[in-house]
Amino acid sequence: MADSDSDYIASSGDEAPKSKSNKTGKRGKRAGREKPRERWEEIQRAWDLGLEDDNIESTISELLEAGKKRRLLKDETPLQRGIIRHLVLILDLSVAMAEKDLRPTRYLLSLRYACDFVREFFEQNPISQMAVVGMRDGIAIRISDMGGNPQTHVDAIQKLRLDDPDGSPSLQNALEMARGALFHTPSHGTREVVIIYGALWSADPGDIHTTIRSLVADKIRVAVVGLAAQVSICKELVRITNAGDTSSYTVALNEVHFREKLLEATTPPVTRTQKMSANGLLMMGFPSRIVERTASLCACHSQMNKGGYLCSRCGTKVCQLPCECPACGLTLILSTHLARSYHHLFPLKNWLEVSWTEARRSTHCFSCQSAFPPPPAAALKDTPDAERQPAKTGSSTSISSRYKCPDCGMHFCVDCDVFCHEILYNCPGCQSLGDEKPARTTRGKKRARELSEGGAGAPPPPPPPAPPEPEPMVID
Repeated sequence: MADSDSDYIASSGDEAPKSKSNKTGKRGKRAGREKPRERWEEIQRAWDLGLEDDNIESTISELLEAGKKRRLLKDETPLQRGIIRHLVLILDLSVAMAEKDLRPTRYLLSLRYACDFVREFFEQNPISQMAVVGMRDGIAIRISDMGGNPQTHVDAIQKLRLDDPDGSPSLQNALEMARGALFHTPSHGTREVVIIYGALWSADPGDIHTTIRSLVADKIRVAVVGLAAQVSICKELVRITNAGDTSSYTVALNEVHFREKLLEATTPPVTRTQKMSANGLLMMGFPSRIVERTASLCACHSQMNKGGYLCSRCGTKVCQLPCECPACGLTLILSTHLARSYHHLFPLKNWLEVSWTEARRSTHCFSCQSAFPPPPAAALKDTPDAERQPAKTGSSTSISSRYKCPDCGMHFCVDCDVFCHEILYNCPGCQSLGDEKPARTTRGKKRARELSEGGAGAPPPPPPPAPPEPEPMVID
């Protein structure tokens, strides 16, 4: 008992230094042993890339260029596609859409991206038609009917912002309503369904596999964009209706990925069956634009207006195009609508990156005349090392900020690359050459070099001198 008491008091001179040395040794071991980092501390943020004050501007511009170029890496193979499309957009309006993992909520973000999808769909497919269906409280509700006016669908979707998500989704009821809307569409167009699905369950009144077999019999394709996790029935639905291909089913990782995957459905699908790929004739009308002194009713919306179009077959007045004539049923379009749908069949080729060695022959963008960065001194020397310089950077962008058309060989900036592939669908260099051969021939290379050095504002060559006119013959 006395020993334990003396040990507990422990105030002698021999014990104090010993305890001090032990504490110091423990501190040394703790200092030498690094504390393991948490998983959330290992995330690499954009501001942890080691940006210095002298190169922060160039690094940010490179990141922006990489983001622009990433959108253009698409398949350029010319395939037969259905340019006349009939699509049903199904929105999940259940209680699962109230989650806030996607800001501000899944519900509000889906409605906003659905409006963007409608606008982009009719921009890429002006002679197509669409309908919008919603899933709420175990039933399917019709938001907008099948039609070709994008503003009608956008207004109907924006009205849903006043409501709150509620109830459970019913995938089977929504597919049956979409199947009924697509059942009477003509066989020369495609039948598609795009679903934005945020729940992990489905309250179906019957066997959904019977509905899937009916979709296959009616040649209806289904694409799904999930917001929570992969659902087995959605994967099976996409696989069966797309001939075993499951690439049309994706789960969004974030807001940007959600928008990218949703807008991928604006590209027309590839024709798979011989019946759809067979040649056929479709009767269309190109109406005349009229401007009246007094307002009159249009046959499509029964609204008073002074302008419109007259059907080329029966003379019925409609207020907007494209549409079907309410009187005779003729499809009425403009020539520009066909031109905008035609670019899907023959897409513009992806432009190539230009190395510093090849970048010496251009100082400005051929299209917008913006100045290119000058090549470094090492690239100006004709050495074997200069010829082996790479054209790409680590982020798959051009090291010289130049992109070359593989046909005409002209150099363009990344902004013109995006504009030509997403809006213009034509190469300014190929269009400026006219009837001349592409850059693969000697004459085409020489002409391309002259145009690239002179730019778009170069004066045309002088015309050849006119031959002398023959003197008139005088007969006595």
